[in-house]
Parts: sequence; structure tokens; C-alpha cells
Amino acid sequence: MKNIGYLAQDISILHRQYYKDTKEQFDQLKLNPTAACILLSIGDYPEISQNQVARLLVVDKGLATREINKMQKLDYLSKVDGAGKTKNLLLTETGHKVVDKIQHIRIDWWEARFSETGISADSPLVNAIETVVAGITDSGEE
Repeated sequence: MKNIGYLAQDISILHRQYYKDTKEQFDQLKLNPTAACILLSIGDYPEISQNQVARLLVVDKGLATREINKMQKLDYLSKVDGAGKTKNLLLTETGHKVVDKIQHIRIDWWEARFSETGISADSPLVNAIETVVAGITDSGEE
């Protein structure tokens, strides 16, 4: 049996394969993987700030800002005034439709992988990974 240190490598392999397999679908939406994750986060946490998105996804604030600005130009999201100088993010009607498509792309890919292996979504492994991620990130709250 491999030691637990290989788990990160295995997760990276899944991550790269997911993006490789779904690239064409995301290209049609004019999105890259980071942008898709940002939109999903905004869908999950309405009126989340740019800084909260960056922390939640563990991405550089500059990258988050660039992607958010691109998606604003695509009419996927809008910025609204928050507390102080903070700008909060909201999905537009177009953005909600795109998030639905992203969800389907993601669900379809993972369901296919699970059905090929016999692993179910309620596997203890899924819960363990979610627990580790929760320890690294927060819910997007300041």
C-alpha cells in the first residue's frame, strides 16, 4: 500500500484529468477552470466578496480579480457595494444559467468516474477529503 503522501499526487491526477476532459465544454462557456470555480462559489455564497472568493478557493487575489473582471464583461456576474470599500459579487441571470451548466459538467464527470470504480458519493473517502479541505479553507466569511 502507498503511503498517505501519494494522496496529493492522486488528487492532482484527478484534478488534471477533470480539466482535460471538460476543457472543450468550459471553452464553449468562455471559462477556464478557475473562473468556473469562482462562479460556483458566488452561486453558493451570494454577495461574497472578491477577497472571500480568493480565500475560499485558495487562489491569488490578483488572479481572482482578473477572472472576476472577465466574467463581469461576459455578463456572468455583477459587483455591488458591500461594507466599506468592499465589493460583493452577484450572479446575473446569464450567470445563473452558466452555473447550472457548470454544475452539470462537474456532476456528470464525477458520476462517470464513480460508476466506473464502484465508489459512491457517500464513501468515507469523500467525507475525509471534505474534512481536510474544510480545515484549509473557510466558508468565505470574513
